[in-house]
Amino acid sequence: MEAMLAFSVPSFHIPIALETQTPFKKSMFLKSQLHSKLPLNSGNTSKFRLFTALSPSPLTESSSNNLQVDDEAEVEKGSEKFDWYSQWYPLMPICDLDKRAPHAKKVMGIDVVIWWDRNESEWKVFDDACPHRLAPLSEGRIDQWGRLQCVYHGWCFNGSGDCKFIPQAPRDGPPIHTSKKACVAAYPSIVQNNILWFWPNTDPQYKDIITRKTPPFIPEIDDPSFTSLMGNRDIAYGYEVLIENLMDPAHVPYAHYGIMNTIKPKEKLDREGGRPLELSIEEFDVNGFTADQGWSKSKFMPPSIFYAYSDPNKPASSVDNKKSSFQKKFALIFICIPVSPGNSRLIWCFPRNFGLWIDKIVPRWMFHVGQNLVLDSDLYLLHVEEKKILDVGQENWHKACFVPTKSDALVIGFRKWLKKYAGGQVDWRGKYSGALPPTPPREQLLDRYWSHVVNCKSCNLAYKSLNVVEVALQIISVAAIGIVAAMKQGAVSAVTRNSLVVLAVLSFAMSRLLAHFIYKYLRYHDYNHAFR
Repeated sequence: MEAMLAFSVPSFHIPIALETQTPFKKSMFLKSQLHSKLPLNSGNTSKFRLFTALSPSPLTESSSNNLQVDDEAEVEKGSEKFDWYSQWYPLMPICDLDKRAPHAKKVMGIDVVIWWDRNESEWKVFDDACPHRLAPLSEGRIDQWGRLQCVYHGWCFNGSGDCKFIPQAPRDGPPIHTSKKACVAAYPSIVQNNILWFWPNTDPQYKDIITRKTPPFIPEIDDPSFTSLMGNRDIAYGYEVLIENLMDPAHVPYAHYGIMNTIKPKEKLDREGGRPLELSIEEFDVNGFTADQGWSKSKFMPPSIFYAYSDPNKPASSVDNKKSSFQKKFALIFICIPVSPGNSRLIWCFPRNFGLWIDKIVPRWMFHVGQNLVLDSDLYLLHVEEKKILDVGQENWHKACFVPTKSDALVIGFRKWLKKYAGGQVDWRGKYSGALPPTPPREQLLDRYWSHVVNCKSCNLAYKSLNVVEVALQIISVAAIGIVAAMKQGAVSAVTRNSLVVLAVLSFAMSRLLAHFIYKYLRYHDYNHAFR
């Protein structure tokens, strides 16, 4: 079957045929950059809509009976265990890192600073603490010699973490800056798939870890025949809930109702059009698992990657076969980062090998407006859900949650993997008490500015530019009124005077609309499910 992507923006209207054969593939693709409504004002003058037909497709028989998390026999003594601290972790997309300044990030409860070492032309990842008095190096700067400088007392460090300058040390005294105690711990790091990764251990034995173990590689991101726009956002709920939510296509028509338009199925039993989904787990071991959805596949590559992609072994659609031998392909890549209890970070990328020119016309921030709305629409639900899971205990998830249908096969698979191989939850190594952060006010919980905009080059530039336009419109409005007030009666025609008044009113109205847009789509957008 085919789904029609219709983009309605002020300057163009483009239909694109997309082959989406399965409910899982379609529902997951609804979270991609090509599906969200993008309202510029109350009239929704700019929209991204995905119209997709939902119909059954052949699927393999689910082995859900073999995926019960409460099957204690599955937790075998002596079975291979997943080591949370012997893995590569993603930090940020390279496109959203500024080489002019250091960046603070937290992963696995570890505070790190990312900075560009222009002397070695590499990104570096250090402990975010100056060895002098533990001030955060991420609040520092990169000096004229390309060193990372702590702005508390001016200590400077090179790309290896060696201290090169202590301003307070006498020039003719002993070279105390060469002491090992003056060095900053440097983590192994590598850029792969346009993402900066780091190894969370500074022990010298891991200095060359990249020669023995590399981060998971996703070919579509580096393939020039695919698009590769990325986004990132800090999420106010934990890693475990984030991953299982992304593995759950059944929630899409309900939690995200009103964000994307879907063609009604033939048999619609409720307003939203939910339906049974038959998902099944295939290979399953300490390295994650694969799943089959008929015409699409997915992989969980622990700790971070959930990756759904077109099945290369399935033939192209009949429409494609008639038109050409070209087969449309896409992948849904979700990279989930454990930050701390109750906090995670998501990096997403939706490569496709068709419609590449669209990304050259539509700025990245416009896609992010819709994608953030999708994240917002179930954020509060999952924030509260996580607290309820903590109340009953992670180890009792299988007792507290009733998951009888095959649509939950991947969620069950993840919880089973977590219990069997990874200790049932993220290993924080005693850094935290086990409690979750308190629930903040709703406006803070659903904040977009600090969770996304400041960390996205495209959205940050749009935010600043739109604010400049808003101020300019206010200035025009005030100037036009001032000119009218200063005019002597009869000095100019009534047409000129009226034109200036109209200009003042329109400029002021446009500035208010723009201010509303900036606040709603780049700072805070509430989502009330009861009125959708």
